[in-house]
Amino acid sequence: MTSRRSTTARRTAPSDSPSLVGERYEVEVGPVAHGGHCVARHEGRVLFVRHALPGELVIAEVTDGTATSRFLRADAVEVLRPAKERVAAPCPYAGPGLCGGCDWQHVTPGGQRKLKVAVLTEQLKKLAGITPEEAGWDGSVEPAPGDKLPAGQVPAWRTRVQYAVDPKTGKAGLRRHRSHEVVPVEQCLIAAPGVQELGIERREWPQIASVEAIAATGSSDRSVVLVPTPGGRLPIVELDRPVSVQRIDDHGGYHRVHGRNFVRERAADRTWRVSNGGFWQIHPASADTLVNAVLDGLEPRDGENALDLYCGVGLFAGALADRLGEYGAVLGIESSKQAVEDARHNLSDLIGEKRVRIEVGQVEKLLPRTGISETDLIVLDPPRAGAGRETVKHLAGLGARRIAYVACDPAALARDLAFFADAGYQPVTLRAFDLFPMTHHFECVAILEPRSGE
Repeated sequence: MTSRRSTTARRTAPSDSPSLVGERYEVEVGPVAHGGHCVARHEGRVLFVRHALPGELVIAEVTDGTATSRFLRADAVEVLRPAKERVAAPCPYAGPGLCGGCDWQHVTPGGQRKLKVAVLTEQLKKLAGITPEEAGWDGSVEPAPGDKLPAGQVPAWRTRVQYAVDPKTGKAGLRRHRSHEVVPVEQCLIAAPGVQELGIERREWPQIASVEAIAATGSSDRSVVLVPTPGGRLPIVELDRPVSVQRIDDHGGYHRVHGRNFVRERAADRTWRVSNGGFWQIHPASADTLVNAVLDGLEPRDGENALDLYCGVGLFAGALADRLGEYGAVLGIESSKQAVEDARHNLSDLIGEKRVRIEVGQVEKLLPRTGISETDLIVLDPPRAGAGRETVKHLAGLGARRIAYVACDPAALARDLAFFADAGYQPVTLRAFDLFPMTHHFECVAILEPRSGE
């Protein structure tokens, strides 16, 4: 391929290797990679290109890298030969040098799911050494209920939005990709209606570094969590809807300013208290979608025992206990003390009946100390890094007839599936869900069983 160079002056990197930032190359775009970009090559060097699609011919402008870098990062700033899945980005803040929140605004909804299929297929092959068929996966990424919209329309799904505040103007916005720079926005299209109606973007936030807006699903609860600048004072918060206000201090501690310090979420036929900005799935359909996939896969039986690991505020533990009957039991383990308090509140009826117990601690340290040597079912929903070899080995030794692994990162899932294979467990079904439209993220639920004869 021929190359085109920009007139942007090179900058010298700290390593004294000439910076290539601003250089432009004409490249043919290769396959999608995990992380919201595609792979291209120029004169033998790999470029990770955002805002491109496989098969396109683009002008890629380097955004990060030097003459000695193993690879370069770049944006597609001009499309010479578009892919059929390309559309005009509905969001005016999506594109090179703009908001870094969405990866695939320029792709049809079906095209986005195909990209995610390709990523999961590649991670399973590279890190787990298995095909989709061997994983029990039908090769699809399922849209969330209500999200199957025509090209050009954007589902407003994000019930929690973290806004950064421009220190010069005090206006709320979103950060550029891999940058601390703030892009002021008038509206985030993927923000849920309950977030949009607060009007965060329409007011100024002096002496505030960030604003998290939370709109609960299934209740009218709205909350904002403020992080002041060092030494900054909190403003009087007057938004377009009634809202609770919390602040985070310099040590990461939460403090109630006004209203409740929690929001009430609704899923699995229960109301869930989630305090201090704690973890909850951010797509309104996520919680029920994942609970249904886990229960369908595990097929719980009356009287069985189960573990819910990395249990958060108790979502899977509660859903499991309801299916295991009065003689079944679930132990949940969670490292966040506040989440454990919430889980115990949320499941107080089941705890009172001794059908659920929630303990605080890190799974890899606490689980071996419980003395549990066997169980029937396991659910694990680990953080993005995955569970890891030692935890997987311990879980496999408990002899569960089925294990449900909920994963938000396909690479971590594939690595842990390889560890499970070494320990004698194999996936029998795998489902993938597009619960983060317009981004490269998605969720998976894998159901594992012991290999025959083990």
